[in-house]
Amino acid sequence: MPWRRRRNRVSALEGGREAEAPPEAAAVPSALLTSPQQTEAAAERILLRGIFEIGRDSCDVVLSERALRWRPIQPERPAGDSKYDFLCKEEFIELKDIFSVKLKRRWSVKQQRSGTLLGITLFICLKKEQNKLKNSTLDLINLSEDHCDIWFRQFKKILAGSTNVLAHSLHGVPHVITATLHIIMGHVQLVDVCTFSTAGKLLRFGFSAMFGFGGRTLALAEKYRWMSPNQRRDFAVVKALAKLKAEDCEISFLPFNSSDDVENNQSLSLPLDCNDQWQMIQGQFLNVSIMAIPCLCSVAPRGLAPNTRLNNGSMALIIARNTSRPEFIKHLKRYASVKNQFNFPFVETYTVEEEVKVHPRNNTGVYNPEEEEDETASENCFPWNVDGDLMEVASEVHIRLHPRLISLYGGSMEEI
Repeated sequence: MPWRRRRNRVSALEGGREAEAPPEAAAVPSALLTSPQQTEAAAERILLRGIFEIGRDSCDVVLSERALRWRPIQPERPAGDSKYDFLCKEEFIELKDIFSVKLKRRWSVKQQRSGTLLGITLFICLKKEQNKLKNSTLDLINLSEDHCDIWFRQFKKILAGSTNVLAHSLHGVPHVITATLHIIMGHVQLVDVCTFSTAGKLLRFGFSAMFGFGGRTLALAEKYRWMSPNQRRDFAVVKALAKLKAEDCEISFLPFNSSDDVENNQSLSLPLDCNDQWQMIQGQFLNVSIMAIPCLCSVAPRGLAPNTRLNNGSMALIIARNTSRPEFIKHLKRYASVKNQFNFPFVETYTVEEEVKVHPRNNTGVYNPEEEEDETASENCFPWNVDGDLMEVASEVHIRLHPRLISLYGGSMEEI
């Protein structure tokens, strides 16, 4: 794109006002993706609207909940002009195919700090052929700092919002308007919080953690950030299942001291006279989950831990012992259905109080980056999935529950 054209760029539409909808005849299949029904696009909620230069054209760009759409801005022509309809065709990309966003700048030798802002660059993952992916970029050119900053922040929010299990558990759906209504109506919910530490050192705060298969899957997904979130997740799950291995570890915990919160026979209740004593289980485990909240999400509508609550002062400890790959896959598929995902002989669930310690007993399960192509994970560290964030620890991890530590806007699980 010639730089000389950028001086005559059209100013941004401030305020995101909606313009009059273009005629339906102007919508034709996109050059990047197959265009959906026009009525379906109109039903999407518009997040932002503005003017950017794309290619060599000034375009009316609309960011909705699912896609980014643009249409070249052309001078008014007589109605029914077929050439006008062809030139004003709408193109779009789906947000799920965007895996990164950066500010586009032009640098010169004399500039000591940041270069001249040119706009925003979107990094896109498209299907080239069957089972093959291709990287692509889309430049949204606009010299307005304020305008690009608004769009850049919105894209960053969209790309970072795929693992918000806390919001999903609080609101029932990961929806901005629902969250806003809870704030307006003053619905405040106390929530239990966990601390994660090792060797007396605090690592982080969190609400849920997975060790074993859940941690390995996330570690794999983090190495393929150039893929879209859905493609990255599916690819990592398949690859982790292909090299499924058990972790040899020892788990210690304090049992919950009240039988009132034991939901049903899915939980293995322990003798109440052992409340002040640590209970220990050991063996080969494919996955270990410690959940202080239900963890509702798109892959588990009922929650990864449906028997726990947001603030009942307990954690759900879910253990999948070593078993065959087909049986473990059946267990995973149950999360997306209404069937009981814990109704397997190799799955154990406990309701525990205050503390859980996970201690790997040897290095046979240590995640080795040399085993995978292009892996860069730290050697001699075990990967953990904590609220969708990768945490790598080489030794025992101590999870401690802090009941009702924070107050957040949202509804209770019973209301949901």
